[in-house]
Amino acid sequence: MFRVKICGLTDLDDARMVSAAGADALGLNFYPRSKRFISLETAARIVEATPASVARVGLFVNATDDEVCTAYDHLGLDFIQLHGDEPPEYLLSLGGRPVIRAFRLGPGGLGPIREYLAACCDPGVNLQGILIDAYDPDHYGGTGVVADWERLAAERSQLGDLPLVLAGGLDEKNVGDAISRVHPEAVDVASGVECAPGRKDAVRVGDFVREAVRAFARSD
Repeated sequence: MFRVKICGLTDLDDARMVSAAGADALGLNFYPRSKRFISLETAARIVEATPASVARVGLFVNATDDEVCTAYDHLGLDFIQLHGDEPPEYLLSLGGRPVIRAFRLGPGGLGPIREYLAACCDPGVNLQGILIDAYDPDHYGGTGVVADWERLAAERSQLGDLPLVLAGGLDEKNVGDAISRVHPEAVDVASGVECAPGRKDAVRVGDFVREAVRAFARSD
């Protein structure tokens, strides 16, 4: 599993900058309604320019399994990240491709997430980790709202041994505190290091990666 992921890359320059800053994963957003949406053609150019040591993650929201599998295979992605309302049986239709399932931590706590994971026990499901984002009933992510760290830390044992990717309102100022309090295996940021939707700020990216790496080193 990667440790520091910068999501919502939309151009080559930002992809190169993010890789040079030390992030070990980048996210490519294929949700058409997102401000960070990119085409397969643009994604292919980004993937080609990205070092093999950096994980390429494709983000999808309620896409068909054929659309997801085609993008994964065509681009040579490392992970599929599902952010929509995909039911557990949908994961089985992805043919064993590695999945990170994203959830919004809502008023019900981790209970509904635990039930979802219990339904993903089929050996054909290749679930590599879970991503916890802040809850917003009208958006699937990228809101910049901070997730409920206290509740997540208190209830995390309900999630079993799956690697946890923490998202939701992270930036260079709070990522160290988030890691020390929640102890995730990885962190994921999009809007928190941007100068405009889909455009990353080099200084903020560098600071975010540096603070995250320091915090992970202290928690290991």
